[in-house]
Amino acid sequence: MSRHDEIKNAYKSLGGEATFYDGMITCSTLSGKAVCKLVWNMNKRKNDRYLRLALSGIPKDFSGTMLEVPVGTGVLSMPVYETLPDADITCVDYSPDMMERAKRQAEKRGIKNVRFMQGDVGKLPFSDESFDLVMSLNGFHAFPDKEAAYSEIFRVLKSGGIFCGCFYVKGENKRTDFLVDKIYTPKGYFTLPYETAVSLRQRLAGMYAKATVETVEAMACFTCRKG
Repeated sequence: MSRHDEIKNAYKSLGGEATFYDGMITCSTLSGKAVCKLVWNMNKRKNDRYLRLALSGIPKDFSGTMLEVPVGTGVLSMPVYETLPDADITCVDYSPDMMERAKRQAEKRGIKNVRFMQGDVGKLPFSDESFDLVMSLNGFHAFPDKEAAYSEIFRVLKSGGIFCGCFYVKGENKRTDFLVDKIYTPKGYFTLPYETAVSLRQRLAGMYAKATVETVEAMACFTCRKG
């Protein structure tokens, strides 16, 4: 079985720890599938595709130092980390509650090579060029200071290192944009300003030696390499 299939199977069997958010971002529960369709115009096939693209920057045999920010509940990343026993992984999140859920995901899977830290992506507590790979899944659309987040991730990434992940971009789906504008932004789930696919490509191309961006509906998935 391929790593991608292993990860998909893990999303299908989340168990009692699954939150509404977990079910939505993995499109694996009845309510999650409804939100995926209503807000993001995604079915399970599209959802699997955007997650595969978002995670594709992680080499299958990766054994270096890795930072994930934010880790959230860990529902997306812990099945991946289960396949990377030789990596040295650090997970950061501003929310202690989210980290506790992520810790339980790691414990349930017997993952021993991950450490958890509370912190702010806009002021990361790491030295310059500390990590071989930085991943950010569904974070940038919620970060209040996006410029600081871009700068800090670039700073802690080693030369030749990989930055990968995904987040919402406006201009790809009118219904998603409307709901983000009327519900997600006023409630503080997402924060302005938002990238477009074009602005994201331009930004990453200006910062990194090599950058690719692909959209699935309103989700932009990217992989970059620092020069």
